[in-house]
Amino acid sequence: MVSLRQRAREPELEHDFGRDLTLGYEPREAHGSLRYLEHGIPTPLVRWHQHEECELHLIVQTRGKLFVGDYIGHFEPGNLVLTGPRLPHNWISSDSPAEGVVLRDMVLQFSEAPLRQAGAEVGELQGVLPLLERARHGIEFFGMSEATRDALVRIKHSHGLARFGEFLMLLDKLASCTDYRLLSTVQMQSFDDDASLAQISGIVSFLTEHSAEQFTMADVSARVSMTESQFSRYFRRATGNTFTDFVNRLRINRACQLLMETDRYINNVCYDVGFNNVANFNRRFMQIKGMTPKDFRRQAEARYGGKNP
Repeated sequence: MVSLRQRAREPELEHDFGRDLTLGYEPREAHGSLRYLEHGIPTPLVRWHQHEECELHLIVQTRGKLFVGDYIGHFEPGNLVLTGPRLPHNWISSDSPAEGVVLRDMVLQFSEAPLRQAGAEVGELQGVLPLLERARHGIEFFGMSEATRDALVRIKHSHGLARFGEFLMLLDKLASCTDYRLLSTVQMQSFDDDASLAQISGIVSFLTEHSAEQFTMADVSARVSMTESQFSRYFRRATGNTFTDFVNRLRINRACQLLMETDRYINNVCYDVGFNNVANFNRRFMQIKGMTPKDFRRQAEARYGGKNP
């Protein structure tokens, strides 16, 4: 196996002990299961990082580049994103004034596990679970900024059960929102029953684990005792993609990770992730990411807050 030389520039893992009150964090004894945070810029909080909690992030001022996992896009005031546990992210402003900005970000961090556990017992929370699944890929919401800002202000100024009630109402609105997009390369739709969700999750896990290998749709459909035509219809309904498109997206997703975290030559990355020729790799990468692998690597450097090389 060819070893990969790491750039040692992986996302910083944010720990509770590093959440200094002078940076805008609430005291530990004050926030319970929800942690509200707001900050301006400049601040050491603007960095490529990840944490165990889910995070709802609203941009109040400035424009710039948004980085969520392998997604690179633009943000402006009103940008509203929900990230899942350990999903790296950063917002880099490009138009901040020399004197800085007092309030750029309104942030709510919360643990996923208690909501999942409660959802197993409390039927009213079942509707939130698909939202948590989508958050693992990062969700950008549209048309929700004003209502979310009002809700965050109420959460900031409330305590105890009243605060948690405000949080649940906000989650309900986000879960009901249909105007959103997932920011990751690979998307998976929600299922109404656990058996279907378990089956497609098993298929996706197999494809993810073996995406760099060579296999056909016939190979995978045989694993779940379906004909190719049955599997094709089922897979498209489950993921929103054809089988070929989904595998290509998985491979491009892995390529983005290698481009961001290693110094592997682009031609080598092509074969590392399962493509058979560089031209097809470049074409698929452009279709999915809207830029070449070289441009992606160059732009991804900005996630640390420095200038592009």
